[in-house]
Amino acid sequence: MGGLSIWHWLIVLLVVVLIFGTAKLRNIGKDLGGAVKGFKEGMKGSEDEAQSPPSQQLPSGQTIEGEAKKEKTQ
Repeated sequence: MGGLSIWHWLIVLLVVVLIFGTAKLRNIGKDLGGAVKGFKEGMKGSEDEAQSPPSQQLPSGQTIEGEAKKEKTQ
């Protein structure tokens, strides 16, 4: 009692196919697969960014000129 047999799942699958149609289910599968692939690539990209050194390194021997001013507090 409480468990579903293979026949129950086959009937549910048949009803879903009849309601949505095979073309729409195929498109949903493609969209879902593309979303998962994009998510994995995004996670891989964020790991690469975290491991790479900062991109704004100056070549040795260069000096940055600037002026520091202290703000007056009231």
